[in-house]
This record gives sequence, C-alpha cells and structure tokens, in this order.
Amino acid sequence: MTPQQALAFVEQHGVVLQAARGPVPSFAEFVAGGRIRGSWWGHPKGHEIFRLTETVIDSGEVLVCKLIDGKVTYVHRRLWPALVRLSSRFARAQLAQVRSEHTSTGAHVLKRVAYPKWVPPEVLRQAESLTEREAEIQLAVLETGRGG
Repeated sequence: MTPQQALAFVEQHGVVLQAARGPVPSFAEFVAGGRIRGSWWGHPKGHEIFRLTETVIDSGEVLVCKLIDGKVTYVHRRLWPALVRLSSRFARAQLAQVRSEHTSTGAHVLKRVAYPKWVPPEVLRQAESLTEREAEIQLAVLETGRGG
C-alpha cells in the first residue's frame, strides 16, 4: 500500500481509529486487509502499519487526538472546521492534539497540544461560516462514538 492510498482512506472516511474497533473504520485493519487479532504490532503487516501511520500523522492533513472513546483517532483536515464548530459538545481532552515523541533515551512520551492551540486560523474562519446543522451533518459518524 502506498502512502497516498493510506491518506486517501483517512480523507474518504474523515474520521478513523488508529487501531481500535468502534463506530468508524480502523486504520490498522485497513492496512492489514482484515481483522487483527491481538496487537497490530505482532501482525505480519505490523511494520507496514507503523510506516503508514507515521506517514499519515506527519502529513499535516490529519489531527491525531483521542476523540472516540479515549482511543487514538485520526480526523482529516476537511472535517476540522466542523469539529471546531461543534467543539462545545466534546470534552477538551478529546480535542487535544496528541503525538508521540522520542526522548534522548529512546523512550516514547505522549505530548498534547491543548484545544484550540493546534487549530490554524483559516480553520477557525471556516468554522465560523458553518451552521451548526452543516457541522452536524459532516460529523454524523461521531454520533455513536462520542465517549470521552
């Protein structure tokens, strides 16, 4: 699978879970080509899943947050204005941008950028131009996945 195909999958669905199962598709299972039993790290396509998650995360087109049930969630940029417009319906922690960083010791630490600090000015402007109903229609997939 190419990086372009991976990013197109996120763009097409708008909101996907990195690896968990839920009300939206699982990115890891998409890359694997089917259901994954246990951790995706142990899957035969684990290295490919990791490579493509890094590509998607680094694209600048995807917000990585814990929007659905506290699980790592990818939200494509096309839905950011709707997410911002309806932000009062979510806990701030759900909207925080999360990313894993390597420390000098080689450990991984989770860094958070609080909402709305990660939101680009043009997205704020686009959010202001949306009606609440338009934003609800765009984010309808989240109606069943809004746990915090």
